[in-house]
Amino acid sequence: MPRTLIGMLTPSSNTVLEPYTAALLGELMPEVTAHFQRFTVKEISLSETALAQFDPAPLLEAAGLLNDARMDVIAWNGTSSSWLGFEADRRLCAAITEVTGAPATTSVLALNEALERTGVTRLGLVTPYLDDIQAAIIDNYRAEGIEVVAERHLNDRGNFSFSEYDEATLAAMVREVAKAKPQAITILCTNLRGAGIVPALERELGIPIYDSVSVTVWKTLALAGIDPARITGWGGLFQDPRLAA
Repeated sequence: MPRTLIGMLTPSSNTVLEPYTAALLGELMPEVTAHFQRFTVKEISLSETALAQFDPAPLLEAAGLLNDARMDVIAWNGTSSSWLGFEADRRLCAAITEVTGAPATTSVLALNEALERTGVTRLGLVTPYLDDIQAAIIDNYRAEGIEVVAERHLNDRGNFSFSEYDEATLAAMVREVAKAKPQAITILCTNLRGAGIVPALERELGIPIYDSVSVTVWKTLALAGIDPARITGWGGLFQDPRLAA
């Protein structure tokens, strides 16, 4: 049987994206499998030390190691460009492809494509991040013509601690944001346990919810030539005809 191998560049202190990615792809195994390579990320802030964690060099080294296993696509499964600026991810993807030959994407570029393809200009934002990180994210989306009409954040510098918030906490944040009636809501962080709460909340609220781990899986499948609609039970992202591969 032909296999599709998806590589994920993973923050070292993240404990969510690997098990949730595996769960999302469960229906497609063993045809499609995800493989992970970590690099150091311990804190999310605007300090010089924290920003240096996202220098391209360690990500490219990790991508090279993944490519020893002949990945069909490689993703940076993290959201750093939402505050660093989206161009950082565009440059990173070009560099990954140059180094490995594999097509590349990121969690943020995948989210942005989903927002563009569904015509979202009024967005709800849920994150675990610090005040200044949240403000930078909102500014970056405003510059792209997307207004964050409601937001909630946990004001936590993490990164490991992000994984310790339970689903009930996240669901309450989503419900608060939904009161502003955005066109879509994003749970923006690949170390939040958001993917599993999406289907029930979408039914309850009637608003599309785009979780960072889920959008990364959606886009990597599309890049690998696998129909994302084969994933069922994880929310409208995978079934929306506007987001078909």
